[in-house]
Amino acid sequence: MLVSRKLAYFLLPGILLLAGAAVAQEIATAKKDNAVKVQMRNVRYHFTDQVTVYISALRGELIPIGENDFPVFDDRNSFRLRISGGEIAIGAESLANVLNSYVFSGQSSPLKSISIAIEKGKLKVKGKLRKGDIPFETEGSVSATPDGKIRLHSDKIKALHLPAKGLMELFGIEMSDFIKTGKVAGVQAEKEDLILDPQKILPPPHIEGPITAIRLEGGNIVQIFGTPPNHSEEKANAGNYMAYRGNRLRFGKLTMNDADMTLLDMDPKDPFDFYLDHYKEQLAAGYTKITLSFGLRVFMKDFDKLGRNARAQQKAPTTR
Repeated sequence: MLVSRKLAYFLLPGILLLAGAAVAQEIATAKKDNAVKVQMRNVRYHFTDQVTVYISALRGELIPIGENDFPVFDDRNSFRLRISGGEIAIGAESLANVLNSYVFSGQSSPLKSISIAIEKGKLKVKGKLRKGDIPFETEGSVSATPDGKIRLHSDKIKALHLPAKGLMELFGIEMSDFIKTGKVAGVQAEKEDLILDPQKILPPPHIEGPITAIRLEGGNIVQIFGTPPNHSEEKANAGNYMAYRGNRLRFGKLTMNDADMTLLDMDPKDPFDFYLDHYKEQLAAGYTKITLSFGLRVFMKDFDKLGRNARAQQKAPTTR
């Protein structure tokens, strides 16, 4: 009997650990099972007042996170967007705003006052080293890493308007000293390259999915996620839209079971300008139709075309 008790004493922690792992796995599976399928086409999506991306086409899922059993439109921290295929472009100014407002916003961050421009097929980054307030600038290319992140490669680096190679050798400074791995969320340094992880640097709702290709186009950085959507399959859904299908989805006071909701652009001549934090104003400026199977077709006004009163609310503080 004593041996059995001792054996139980040693085995119990392991049993509890395995049981906890099994419960965690069940919860993770349940969250995945509650995902809402999403498809988008020709959408200008506002993450914040200063950060906007252009979604040419996208398919994926809204995955509920935290204590949420389903995505809630009114809480952008209630879900993440898992992209299985898509093409998303972010402008140079928006990327600079992401870096200044989120990635390098802390007083302990190594860089500040970043600006980005795309010229002659090259990405030009300017800013200052927070320590010593030293101005720097780089020029280089952008590509996708094997694990689906963004690599910013520097062909030229200057600090204090001098070629940085000599300056760095003089002071013993390397790019990896500017950004130590793990010090800044979503950013790593490899010699003279910066590696950005879109899953961590963008504001919520956070996105996930490997970047398989990337290119510079005009003033934008165009990212290809997974396998690009087949545009021929989208002809049945003409116009600019965001479509949600399956499981449960909450918006405002309504919870939709077996979700079947499509948000449609009232003016399809240009991209559907959508801002999640202000979708109610866009909704109120449009109208809704119900299908025979009780699906919702919501015709919304572009955010950038709302009246002054609604646009003024854009500057109101939002909960993050």
